[in-house]
Amino acid sequence: MDPIALAQALVRCPSVTPADAGALGVVADALSRLGFECHRLTFGEAPDGPIDNLFATYGSGGPHFAFAGHTDVVPEGGGWSVDPYAGEIRGGRLVGRGAADMKGALAAMLSAAAAHVARGAPGTLSFIVTGDEEGPATYGTDALLDWMEANGHRPHVCLVGEPSSALRLGDMMKIGRRGSLNAWIRVIGAQGHVAYPDRADNPLRRLVPILNALQARRLDEGTQWFGPSNLEITDLAVGNPATNVIPAEARARLNIRFNDLHRGEELAGWIRETVAAHAPSAEVTIRISGEAFLTQPGVFSTLVADAVEAETGLRPELSTSGGTSDARFIRRMCPVVEFGLPGQSMHKVDEEASVADIEALARIYDRVLAQVFAG
Repeated sequence: MDPIALAQALVRCPSVTPADAGALGVVADALSRLGFECHRLTFGEAPDGPIDNLFATYGSGGPHFAFAGHTDVVPEGGGWSVDPYAGEIRGGRLVGRGAADMKGALAAMLSAAAAHVARGAPGTLSFIVTGDEEGPATYGTDALLDWMEANGHRPHVCLVGEPSSALRLGDMMKIGRRGSLNAWIRVIGAQGHVAYPDRADNPLRRLVPILNALQARRLDEGTQWFGPSNLEITDLAVGNPATNVIPAEARARLNIRFNDLHRGEELAGWIRETVAAHAPSAEVTIRISGEAFLTQPGVFSTLVADAVEAETGLRPELSTSGGTSDARFIRRMCPVVEFGLPGQSMHKVDEEASVADIEALARIYDRVLAQVFAG
């Protein structure tokens, strides 16, 4: 099964979250031809749904190995040198939205699955594929895992095909991710003339100390596998175009990327307590996108690293860097690591992936399957 032709077919589906645009059909059709049992599953309702997902399984019994990934992509934006959905190969590179993140890896997984089926090894191989990783992810992989648990599908290990390599294919793999928390703070005051402050109530006099107090705390010094947790103020607004008006309200937004020394709810409680100390009536909304997690280096990560080194000559660095991924959900079901293409161009104009890298990635995934199912 040619991974390049599959990658081109996937790129030609403009599957900008939450649209599927036929992308899951490309995956399901390829797997059905190999003899996989495919379940097309739609979950949720507006505003975060409905979302199309796919679970496919081949074989029975143990071991049960799962590939996981997503078919959705971010919007293409302007300024491309080619049609972002043409699947064009230029100078040995597939150029198109999703080529690196992560349709090239999905195609490599499908190619490896074909080789696995041809070997006839015992055990179970499954695919966990969502159409909503780049968006809210409310009804994507997390909901799909709920369905899997309810229907008796629990992998022993899982490999996610996110673009984990940094500069060269094989230089890095992910064994964990930081957690992510977003908070919205709204402080209400009373509008008035700046010349008569006694007749108004400036909410910034409370919001600024809140933000100062939040930023003053050093959350931690980092751990063996994670850098220090970090809080960043990402927005500050009063919506006040006038120079002589005290605003009626002030709003701020912040994000914390936190390591495994913290839990999201603990940080959320600290934020609420800090806000209440300065502005008891302020509104605080918090969303925890995912908890920090770590798959301790061991048999599975070594197996994947061995396959990468055998194919590329590079021993991948074990890393927890970067943003969140759907591995944050899968880790509740089984050990999970991430390995995929270099990610320098992901989400950028003229996103691309080397044809040679996609082909090499398919061989790496095949090596992983051969070792997992060797017994």
